[in-house]
Amino acid sequence: MLEVVLHGFILGFGLILPLGIQNMFVFNQGANQPSYLKVLPVILTASFCDTVLILMAVLGVSFVVLSLAWLQAVLTIIGFFFLLYMGRVLWTSKPGHTVLHHESKPRKQILFAVSVSLMNPHAIMDTIGVIGINSLNYVGREKWAFTISIILVSWLWFFGLAFVGCQFGKRDHKGLFLAKINKISACLIWILAVYMVLQFMLKRL
Repeated sequence: MLEVVLHGFILGFGLILPLGIQNMFVFNQGANQPSYLKVLPVILTASFCDTVLILMAVLGVSFVVLSLAWLQAVLTIIGFFFLLYMGRVLWTSKPGHTVLHHESKPRKQILFAVSVSLMNPHAIMDTIGVIGINSLNYVGREKWAFTISIILVSWLWFFGLAFVGCQFGKRDHKGLFLAKINKISACLIWILAVYMVLQFMLKRL
């Protein structure tokens, strides 16, 4: 059982650690909110959305998505324009203000967190597929141990990432460092958008 848990932890960290729009959003919220408590709506929403995606993968829903070419095309198109929009928001944000600023209401935070978590075709078509395929190695209690391990990694990661963001925010009072981070993040998001489309087209050749 320990081997199964370790497999889940390693796979979870391997999938969630790479820089992505969801991670950028959680970090920025941690850096821009006046207190760690104010970031909880974002942390809980991102963690819950990841939990849903992980469960979908283990239960086999991901294989339905991966088998439907038209659905993949729709997700890719939506995701492409969404990433372009999010990149623009980050690029044009002022120092100390990112996608959401200090006075943002929890409802708005939650909506943005849901969008960056679920409107990402990479998470749906790649991450879920990887988890789903790996879960086929286990049944019964082992499968649940594997699943819970990945979910736990996700929750711990977002709580930790937001905390690190808060520490950066406290030391960067003018928001100059975060402004540079936002510019870099915007470029990475645009590159990801183009890469996602190219990857989809290459798979169809």
